[in-house]
Amino acid sequence: MKALVISGGGSKGAFAGGVAQYLLQNKNKNYDLFIGTSTGSLLIPHLALGKIDKIYSAFTEVNMAKIFDVNPFIVKNKNGIDTVTINHFNIIKQFFRRRRTFGESKRLLNYIKESFTMDDFRQLKALQTDIVISVTNLSKNRAEYKSIHDCNYDEFCNWIWISSNYIPFMSLVSINGFDYGDGGFSSLVPIQQAIIRGATEIDVIVLETEKTTAKIAIGKNPFSLLIDLFRIELDQIEKHDILLGKLTAADNNVKLNIFYTPIELTHNALVFNNDKMKEWWKTGFDYAQNKSEPKENLI
Repeated sequence: MKALVISGGGSKGAFAGGVAQYLLQNKNKNYDLFIGTSTGSLLIPHLALGKIDKIYSAFTEVNMAKIFDVNPFIVKNKNGIDTVTINHFNIIKQFFRRRRTFGESKRLLNYIKESFTMDDFRQLKALQTDIVISVTNLSKNRAEYKSIHDCNYDEFCNWIWISSNYIPFMSLVSINGFDYGDGGFSSLVPIQQAIIRGATEIDVIVLETEKTTAKIAIGKNPFSLLIDLFRIELDQIEKHDILLGKLTAADNNVKLNIFYTPIELTHNALVFNNDKMKEWWKTGFDYAQNKSEPKENLI
């Protein structure tokens, strides 16, 4: 049983899209199981259907306006470099509205439904392939995994959206009395879940570099510092998930193929720069090709 696992990583998901495109179209991989976290959850339904062009267009054209109805960020480009500052007005507005997050991302749910239609859902439900979304149940302090075969259309789209909600900057969602948020807070790289579900060979796309990168500047205001602290925490969750996944794979004779980003793509994956994302998609495709094919065959 073959599985494709895609980690969380915000805008860096474009790199995962390129890797997956190569695996599906050039290597003709047929997966029985797709599991995605956060940005990975946005990709896997389309990948499972083989609709590469559709997800390429939807993913690389997304922007902040299509994600946030209350955007806590202001993104400025100076000398070709994106910098993120606080949108004080929107954050104060959230405070007076007694909201629990700095921003709201309900537009992302609408965008998900625009790109992943009811017809797409029916086609996936008819397949034997399982599509699983990881989310974090904050009330119970645990990861939960939502299979397409256990959901109707609206429920499945909601879980994709919830898995991608990077709180406290995006929407916190309550379902049946429980608060849910980004799957990356509990299961950033769900290798172990793929093994539990019976996978014997797993391709894993990790949206970080394998080795520690050079020193980076830490935020100079409380808001940007908070973003950096979350990034550091998620890095630790990622390392834990990969180590646990490798150990579980060794114990169960599961073959793991892990694709890391060859370089640090960005220090703020909440910035969606369409031109860069298109470059990252191509980088992912080229990287997977170079990793999978002998160099002499590429000459």
